[in-house]
Amino acid sequence: MADAPHDETPSEEPAEAEADAPSENTTDSTESAEQRTGETAAVAPGSYDAEAITVLEGLEAVRKRPGMYIGSTGPTGLHHLVYEVVDNSVDEAMAGYCSTIEVTILEDGGCEVVDNGRGIPVGKHPKYDMTAAEVVLTVLHAGGKFGGDGYKVSGGLHGVGVSVVNALSSKVEVEIDREGKRHAMSFEDGGNLKDKLVVTGDAPKDRTGTTVRFWADPTIFEDTDFRAQTLLDRFQMMAFLNKGLEIKFRDLRPDRPVDNSEFTVFKYDGGIIDFVEHLNQSKEALFDSVGYFEQVGDGEEVEIAFQWNTGFNSDGLHSFANGITTIEGGMHEEGFRKSLTNVVNKYAFSRGGLKEGKDDRLQGEDIREGLTAIISVRLSEPQFEGQTKGKLGNVSIRSLVEKATNEKLAEWLEENPNEGKAMVHKAIQASRAREAARSARDLTRRKSGLEGAGLPGKLTDCASKDPAESELYIVEGNSAGGSAKEARNPHTMAILPIRGKILNVERARIDKMLKNTEVQSLIAAIGGGVGVEFDNSEARYHKVILLADADVDGSHIRTLLLTFFFRQMRELVEAGYIYVAQPPLYSTKVGKEKIYLKDDIAKDAFLEEHPKHKEEFARLKGLGEMDASELWETTMDPERRTLLQISVEQAAIADDIFSVLMGDDVESRKHFIQTNAKDVRFLDI
Repeated sequence: MADAPHDETPSEEPAEAEADAPSENTTDSTESAEQRTGETAAVAPGSYDAEAITVLEGLEAVRKRPGMYIGSTGPTGLHHLVYEVVDNSVDEAMAGYCSTIEVTILEDGGCEVVDNGRGIPVGKHPKYDMTAAEVVLTVLHAGGKFGGDGYKVSGGLHGVGVSVVNALSSKVEVEIDREGKRHAMSFEDGGNLKDKLVVTGDAPKDRTGTTVRFWADPTIFEDTDFRAQTLLDRFQMMAFLNKGLEIKFRDLRPDRPVDNSEFTVFKYDGGIIDFVEHLNQSKEALFDSVGYFEQVGDGEEVEIAFQWNTGFNSDGLHSFANGITTIEGGMHEEGFRKSLTNVVNKYAFSRGGLKEGKDDRLQGEDIREGLTAIISVRLSEPQFEGQTKGKLGNVSIRSLVEKATNEKLAEWLEENPNEGKAMVHKAIQASRAREAARSARDLTRRKSGLEGAGLPGKLTDCASKDPAESELYIVEGNSAGGSAKEARNPHTMAILPIRGKILNVERARIDKMLKNTEVQSLIAAIGGGVGVEFDNSEARYHKVILLADADVDGSHIRTLLLTFFFRQMRELVEAGYIYVAQPPLYSTKVGKEKIYLKDDIAKDAFLEEHPKHKEEFARLKGLGEMDASELWETTMDPERRTLLQISVEQAAIADDIFSVLMGDDVESRKHFIQTNAKDVRFLDI
């Protein structure tokens, strides 16, 4: 949760390597909520009619506690409304009845989703005095995924579905083409029925499908302005995971910084093979081919695609269950990791140049260095667990994945000996680097409280030993660090000045990384270790706040730090412990009160609200030129400061962004910056 006394609107600023990736701003008192990531269903025999719609509970509490159903009322929750509607269409596609989904942001900011599936059932519901379509739109947990024959499997974490979209919208319009007729109904003010379902005419050219238009309620959400790139990223990933499905997106709002008025089309006949190629396009592949295998079990299926690159990261494995990102992994990942290590070691000793008795067995992290892999499983009753419901708990799927990997990966290695030997050679090099890193890591551990010689800055720790209330400010430059030390609350705030730009860990193995003094400082200050050994429960601070100037150099420093945390301490990011401080750019006076404004957008909004304001706007100095009182007042005071909380909702998208921005492919980085620079200052990942 981020400290934010007011709404945060990203400003336009060149996105020079800026992957700060905030979720949204909330206040410290904001109630946390479970994350909901959508519903996805697979192939289903049987009928799909009114009897297929079953109901679990009502819709009463949604508007009162929206965060319980969509995670938040900030940008994440807003975009989640779109995903809920689109996921229903994806259900139809996975069941074999839908081939195209069109998503349009309308001129007035509403959202329209059109599919060519079977259409929501329109008959009378057997247990309710309303049509099945009205049940789906007004009753929580109503749909074809709860005990009926509509869909065989579903990935919904809570199954809240489109009824929650209705509850949190000021207006909803639904058109259903089914049985040769077009049916329509509408709702207003959070799900109140305005127009009952009626036949309005014949379905055009005997088409079938569902159209949903909704306008998010501005009294519920902090902001109802959809970000096009956030939606595009999500839709592209959904298209990768659903082979052959065409997802189209356009944005008809006027005066957008990027023209998306024509449909952007995502369709991948190669499915997750294309997904791996996409993730590796900004990296140097170790070999050209992408490995792929699949296996079908009793009500379960798995498909895996993989390819190694020349990079040094070992976190390129991304898993999904029924189309849902399992960011915390689970049984399917466990099965793949275990079998991957066993199969590759067996191959390495027999064919790959590893000598029995002379060389140590390769560790999993050695083999996974440079690996990009997608694990996609489908199962009838997924069991999700973990803090964000992003961990798959079905034990049976682990056995299926292990069996598939043991058999199919071994076959692939035998059929592709050149690729196999190149991969084993890279793993052996990684193993040697790991041994070299061990001594560097041990040296880092022996330095307590940053007392080792040659460190560029000293940690000024806080008095509290409770991580839940302790904050670490990582401050750019000794001058700003001095002001921060003087300004801080010494009970809860620790200060770590860093000098200049830390090592780009995207381009360095861990043994080189651990020799960097700035990196050593970060590791020792935060606690918990580094890399695969990092333990989030040992972290000494539950707020790690990046404090740098709001210029290009400051943006670069933030991105380097975020790359380090994402690659080497990802649990900190996933737990929501990483924040970016937002020092204001302007100040002015209203009467005797001094007002601080974060950026040009905030300044323009202020002038719209105070058109007769004649007072001058002072542009604030850099952090190093602020005195302690000004730094506290503008940036560090928990009652007034604005922080951006960093989140990674889709790890595969984040992986791609960091690879593009921090990797060696200049053209990919140039294209990314040109595409995103005018859109937002901070990128959602």
